[in-house]
Amino acid sequence: MSTSEIVIRHVEANDAEALRQMNMHPDVYHSTLQIPHPSMEMWHERVMRKPGRRQLVACIDDRVVGHLALEVMENPRRSHVATFGISIAPAFQNRGVGSALMREMVNLCDNWLRVERIELTVFVDNPAGIGLYRKFGFEIEGTGKNYALRNGEYVDAYYMARMK
Repeated sequence: MSTSEIVIRHVEANDAEALRQMNMHPDVYHSTLQIPHPSMEMWHERVMRKPGRRQLVACIDDRVVGHLALEVMENPRRSHVATFGISIAPAFQNRGVGSALMREMVNLCDNWLRVERIELTVFVDNPAGIGLYRKFGFEIEGTGKNYALRNGEYVDAYYMARMK
């Protein structure tokens, strides 16, 4: 496999199809809150610019291989808080793509967006995700029982957060 450089950039409207393809893979939606068979219309809407939302993509050789959507809370009392979701194409997992996206997201939050607290949820049976988040200073704050439905069964999730 080549050791091509991972390029992080803001999402563009024409990334919608690549993101749809990536998120329709069972190995991706298994670990996220996506559902099978995402529509093109949904992804076109999702990549539109929205106040408080920033989306990054990771590209290798001009191919979108990762996605991170960051949402800064609008409520004035929670405007110091952001939450995010991340997904990596299965063929590019464990190659530094998640770390590259996380590094850029943490930089945005810490140095540009006045975010003091970053929150996330992760399924308790996702050790790779938990390890990635711990690497960037996230700590488990609690467990959500029966947090989400996956393959017909409810799965628990950890609530994790990182303070600046």
